[in-house]
Amino acid sequence: MSIPALFRRVLEAGDPDWTDGLTPNLVIVYGGQSQKFLEVYTQQAINEVDETISRLPRGSRQRRALEHIFNGQALPTQTDDTGRLVLPQKLREKVGISNEAYFKASGDTFQIWAPDAHENRNADIENWLAEQGDDFDPLTLLDAAPPPAAVE
Repeated sequence: MSIPALFRRVLEAGDPDWTDGLTPNLVIVYGGQSQKFLEVYTQQAINEVDETISRLPRGSRQRRALEHIFNGQALPTQTDDTGRLVLPQKLREKVGISNEAYFKASGDTFQIWAPDAHENRNADIENWLAEQGDDFDPLTLLDAAPPPAAVE
């Protein structure tokens, strides 16, 4: 499948080894049974996740679960010279992708969905937003975010 050009630029910017003429490194995380999409991480983003995981206590349930998801259920790969990505059949089947895929940006990652699964997820979110009432401001959800980390 062909990765949209804007997403390819994100992959290139997030790969410290990428230079013009090379194809960017990326990691496809396919997660557990309940995950209905593939999440594509830039090299920099997956390195940040790995660094965070490494700060958890060795042997802890949280660390083992995260290592399982981000290392054991992930596929390091690259695009081809034309910006296309070959998804193994196992991954296509896992998330139900046959002829078409839906790409959804998410900062320094992006998601690849089967169109019907994405439509169902959007319906769930829209229903939840409707339950919040007419005067609900989605920006209030940002209040739950922790403050930025101090730069050392």
